Amino acid sequence: MTLSANLGFPRIGAHRELKAALESFWKGALPKSDLLATARELRARHWHLQKEAGIEIIPSNDFTLYDHVLDTAIALGAIPERFAYLRDGDPLDLYFACARGTDAAPAMEMTKWFDTNYHYIVPEFTPGQRFALSSAKIIDDYREAKALGIDTRPVLLGPVTFLSLGKAKGDFSPLDLIDDVLPVYAEILATLRAIGADWVQIDEPVFVLDLTEKQKSALTLTYETLAPVAPKIMLATYFGALGDNLDLAAALPVSGLHVDLVRAPLQFEPVLARLRESAITLSLGVIDGRNVWRADLDHKFTFVRRAWDLIGPDRLQVAPSCSLLHTPFDLEHETALDADLKSWLAFSKQKLAEVQALTLAIQRGEGAVREAFAASRQALADRTSSPRVHDGAVRGRAQAVTPDHLARKSPFPARARIQAERFGLPAFPTTTIGSFPQTSDLRQARAARKRGDLDEAAYVAFLKDKITECVAIQEELGLDVLVHGEFERNDMVEYFGEQLDGFAFTKNGWVQSYGSRCVKPPVIYGDVARPRPMTVEWSAYAQSLTQRPMKGMLTGPVTILQWSFVRDDQPRSDTCRQIALAIRDEVLDLERAGVGMIQIDEPALREGLPLRRAERAGYLDWAIDCFRLSAAGVGDATQIHTHMCYAEFNDIMDAIAALDADVISIETSRSDMDLLEAFGTFMYPNAIGPGVWDIHSPRVPAKAEMLNLLEKALETVPADRLWINPDCGLKTRDWPETKAALFQLTEAAAHLRRMDL
Repeated sequence: MTLSANLGFPRIGAHRELKAALESFWKGALPKSDLLATARELRARHWHLQKEAGIEIIPSNDFTLYDHVLDTAIALGAIPERFAYLRDGDPLDLYFACARGTDAAPAMEMTKWFDTNYHYIVPEFTPGQRFALSSAKIIDDYREAKALGIDTRPVLLGPVTFLSLGKAKGDFSPLDLIDDVLPVYAEILATLRAIGADWVQIDEPVFVLDLTEKQKSALTLTYETLAPVAPKIMLATYFGALGDNLDLAAALPVSGLHVDLVRAPLQFEPVLARLRESAITLSLGVIDGRNVWRADLDHKFTFVRRAWDLIGPDRLQVAPSCSLLHTPFDLEHETALDADLKSWLAFSKQKLAEVQALTLAIQRGEGAVREAFAASRQALADRTSSPRVHDGAVRGRAQAVTPDHLARKSPFPARARIQAERFGLPAFPTTTIGSFPQTSDLRQARAARKRGDLDEAAYVAFLKDKITECVAIQEELGLDVLVHGEFERNDMVEYFGEQLDGFAFTKNGWVQSYGSRCVKPPVIYGDVARPRPMTVEWSAYAQSLTQRPMKGMLTGPVTILQWSFVRDDQPRSDTCRQIALAIRDEVLDLERAGVGMIQIDEPALREGLPLRRAERAGYLDWAIDCFRLSAAGVGDATQIHTHMCYAEFNDIMDAIAALDADVISIETSRSDMDLLEAFGTFMYPNAIGPGVWDIHSPRVPAKAEMLNLLEKALETVPADRLWINPDCGLKTRDWPETKAALFQLTEAAAHLRRMDL
């Protein structure tokens, strides 16, 4: 019989209970026992929710206290040597030390999970790396669910993906370790089989990449080794098409294959043809696990029906395209959302209902779910015909963009001379990335304003006081280029979306970005325009408080696109161009207001890169054009900054240079400046600010540590083009550590200046 399945569920809880528990625990306000009790309660609640939704195959081990890749590293004993002193202590202390760092050791590197905005902890491997089973979490979670009467399908990150995502600390390939890691996987899988697990889900999203011969050989070895000792294996692929890796996947000794038919619907027929004569169960990823639009059940059912006809009911599962980790918890909590728009959406809980509706339709006939299909049909018709979705003026302006709109007036060397004369900055200019600590009094004031307990005039006065204080602190610390602190902003994307036409917002549409960090992406449902200035008042006020340069702070069009739930009824490039025109208007207004430096952050540029090389040029063409469209209208004396973080840049250096930003700041401290190597090899022509302070860790780095990083940076970046800054914004940090770290940063800059490099 065809079964309904789920690949993973949001971990944070309906009301971000996990976030609250984690942050209380880290502050020392919550005992370890209470943190673990919260985690246990969330797991149970989520398993029961899925069971009550009618899902027949429910995952376990998809829950984590921080990150599933870190969980895998811990389970396999792949613990960096700098944390060895914690190995004999509390396992939870070791776990969070790897994720967040300690005074004695910096955190493990963090980067984006494929092309999503979820961040994973990067495994580290050394020559002669040894693996050993060091955590029984996957086994414990399975037993925990079984004790509740729920027989789950455990989820485990596959060994080839795990090694491929890791970083070698030495001259070797992580895949050289495949023979060493497989025995530990075999031990885990054999134990699961012995305690009653019938199936196990092994996630190998690496299958949707351009695989090397080494990866292909490792995949073959992996499943030939594991299949004999494991429960039945559901090999899960997602985020793209198998493409030329289909034959390899289908030939492996696995019992099931999951494919993503949302991101890659064109792979459906080749997959059917390849599996038709095999015994492999096909899991159809037909419900979108990465966006919030309600499914067109009629269209999705065509996939299920055709697969049922060709493969039969007993080898078929219906599922989301990937884990629901990337979508909010429950639409029913959105009591204030516009009714029409709400009818167009589906969050994780509603997506389970869509999976179940498709499954029941094939099990019992469409009549059994007539109401669900009718509601889907009506929502699609209403959305298609809604006048709020389309704006002819916006579309006309986007179509009128010419190459002249995309180019600065002069090349960088000429601009740099003009800007040097205007700003008169010292060698090794110091700055920050934009935000400063979001303190409890700020959050309370924001909440009071929303409740109506604080009127607009009082709120504005409060924010101006915060800006005044922040500017004074920066001047006292000796920073050369200041920022206003972004106290008016709840989020770097949501803040802008709230002021743009075509965006809608939820109250509880949170998704996990990493650890306890959650974001609430806007929903782009229609054509985008800027009705009025968004940031000019705050930046102009801040500039009026100081003689030093003040950066205007904006989020770039690609990042606003990537970090939103984007409409799926037109090309993403069209939506991005509309956003770029709105940001361009803001840039020009800032320039007219006397703000001479404008930072347009694009941390998501690399994230949006297609996973297959053949598709990348097209994306980069329109992404670069959109950034340039937003920035290129200013004069030569206006300095354009951009910021990128937590990404590998090697394969997009041409694109980064083509952005033609005067200054780029990047995250490099966690990688010990390794990420900067790409800029040196490429001979990046403009100015660079490599981060010297990992702001996602609570530790304050010493001046000597920062100097060590800067000395490495000077091996790559000419001294006259080197800026000094933290890795990212400071909104999540407290003021004492912020002041302490920035003091060390300015002292490091002063030290370099005395050296007269």
